Amino acid sequence: MQIAVAFTLAVGAAPPASAARRDPVRITRFLGEQRLSHLLKFQDTTVGGLSGIDRDPATGTWYFISDDRWRYNPARFYTGRLEFDSETGEFVGARVTGVKTLTRADGTPYPAYGQPGAADPESIRFDRWSGRLVWGDEGDRPDGRNPAIPISAAGVRTTDVLGRHIGELRVPPNLRLTETESGPRRNFGFEGLAVTENAIVGVTEGPRYEDGPVPSVERGAPARLTVWNRQGTARAQYAYPLDPLPTAPIPPGGESDSGVSEILAIDDNRYLALERSWIQGVNYRVKLYEIDLRGATNVLARDDLAQGMPYRPVTKRLVQDLGAFRPPTQNLESLAWGPRLADGTCTLVIGSDDNFDQREVTQFLAFAATGCP
Repeated sequence: MQIAVAFTLAVGAAPPASAARRDPVRITRFLGEQRLSHLLKFQDTTVGGLSGIDRDPATGTWYFISDDRWRYNPARFYTGRLEFDSETGEFVGARVTGVKTLTRADGTPYPAYGQPGAADPESIRFDRWSGRLVWGDEGDRPDGRNPAIPISAAGVRTTDVLGRHIGELRVPPNLRLTETESGPRRNFGFEGLAVTENAIVGVTEGPRYEDGPVPSVERGAPARLTVWNRQGTARAQYAYPLDPLPTAPIPPGGESDSGVSEILAIDDNRYLALERSWIQGVNYRVKLYEIDLRGATNVLARDDLAQGMPYRPVTKRLVQDLGAFRPPTQNLESLAWGPRLADGTCTLVIGSDDNFDQREVTQFLAFAATGCP
């Protein structure tokens, strides 16, 4: 991978517990909500499925990645502006300003859904230390319900701001997609990304087959959070403990889908995490956590978390239960730091993926926060 940083994060185990601790992140007030129109047309594309957002602090440009898998257009990201009142901090506007197609190493767009090599973009980060974009591709694989789906490799990739492929990180063997009940489940691959000066971090949405069953009302499950150095080599992996489902589906035995939908760096040790559940008959439930890697067990070399030696997962602290905020709760999938307010307070933006479904919305929620970078 070609990332223009010449040092390595030495992470063979968890960060030292003695590292200096900062104030926890706290949300202090709500700044407002903005929405984009359903199936908004922009430069011959259909805007929707925005599953990751980030901001270039130098220019104020926002990046929005779409998980449209060529239902409407090829894999792509948008640029835009989210606007705040400079005096009050009120969140006053959201607009799209540009669109770029994501291309492969040969310069061609990614194939459409159901074809080998198709992309499923789920997260995007502007890497201010290299000036490039990092994006997460959940990939695809067959399962019992979709036996004909070919394998499309999951990955964490780099691109320039025009969407041209630059490189990718080396995916640990335990996160490679397979045709058997091993490795990550379908739609439970790379879902969230974070970038720091020293590392790139990715998290799977849910548990691998070897790590146990998916969350239920009775129990949670471990997702895997992987830390790469700047040269693209995985140095550590930690278990993220997903909560049990907050309530049972309606009717009993109905469907559910629960996991981490995004992470955001606070520093090299601490991250925010969106934990989102969709429960049949209930709709979405979302919580925002602050997590800390210090003291967690490095499980990079462990293929099975359901059995064997015990391990210590990352620690979690609830920042905000978003499940009752601005009901009905949307499919919140994106998380990014916005500009600082006049009083020095940070802004935090949480966005939703509308799934191109008229029953859902593309929504941005903005909050003032303390304890941020």
